[in-house]
Amino acid sequence: MDSTTSSFEHRLRDNAGKVEAVLSGLLADACLNGEIVRPTRLLEAMRHGVLNGGKRLRPFLVMETAALLGGNDDAALRIGAALECVHCYSLVHDDLPAMDDDDLRRGQPTVHVAFDYATAILAGDSLLTYAFDIIAAPETDLPAERKIELVLALSRAAGIGGMAGGQALDLAAEKEAPDEHGITMLQAMKTGALIRFACEAGAIVAGASAEDCQRLRLFGEKIGLAFQLADDLLDLTADTATMGKATGKDAARGKGTLVALHGQAWAEATLARLVTEASELLSPYREKATILIETAQFVANRKS
Repeated sequence: MDSTTSSFEHRLRDNAGKVEAVLSGLLADACLNGEIVRPTRLLEAMRHGVLNGGKRLRPFLVMETAALLGGNDDAALRIGAALECVHCYSLVHDDLPAMDDDDLRRGQPTVHVAFDYATAILAGDSLLTYAFDIIAAPETDLPAERKIELVLALSRAAGIGGMAGGQALDLAAEKEAPDEHGITMLQAMKTGALIRFACEAGAIVAGASAEDCQRLRLFGEKIGLAFQLADDLLDLTADTATMGKATGKDAARGKGTLVALHGQAWAEATLARLVTEASELLSPYREKATILIETAQFVANRKS
């Protein structure tokens, strides 16, 4: 491991620790103003689905894109925590028997296994709702118009035309395998939309220009594609212990992936191209973009 890689991974871990601490505080027992009571079992299920490690890549992207453009660090951290609540809600629901039917997540029993189906559904519902609470709350130190922009962008990324719609397409793909365009669209929605939002959100936090927002959005789209392509490769090549979740499930269910269509060599070449394109998008920022370029490389080359 060279010093650059070590420095990047240290920064990723350090930021993950900050996100974990904020999420732990947000999921404390004490009620917020306007809440009546926080049911113990529901709160425990939410914690189980959120406070279980993980790289916290999406919050990291919010924090680093905001830092690139001079945004408020504390506000970016809270927006990253809100995004992680949406991401974790999606995992809790996707793991349910009616969806992807998984018993293991990040090396731990999934929420519906550790608790029960109904509690898992409610935990996911609560996490999704809480994300918008976190954005709107006075503790998030941003002008109201930026909060509105973030709420709108996250709603679009997470909803019917984004992540949730992508999951619907993913379920449909089990019955009828999509063509290459269909696979690409499904993945851009289910996986890519929140990664794209993470990069755009940092620019919004910073009050950046429309040009900067668009540039970071495109960067997010590129690494979102790379993330899913790397995930599909790992589904074929990694084992369950390494991944912390079941592998080989897409192939077992007959789901089409770009890796299955084109092969491992094509996927590796495409990942390299996406990293190059993502890096070139950030060339106007020169050395200030180093961490984000390293993030693109990490996404493409990760082993879990």
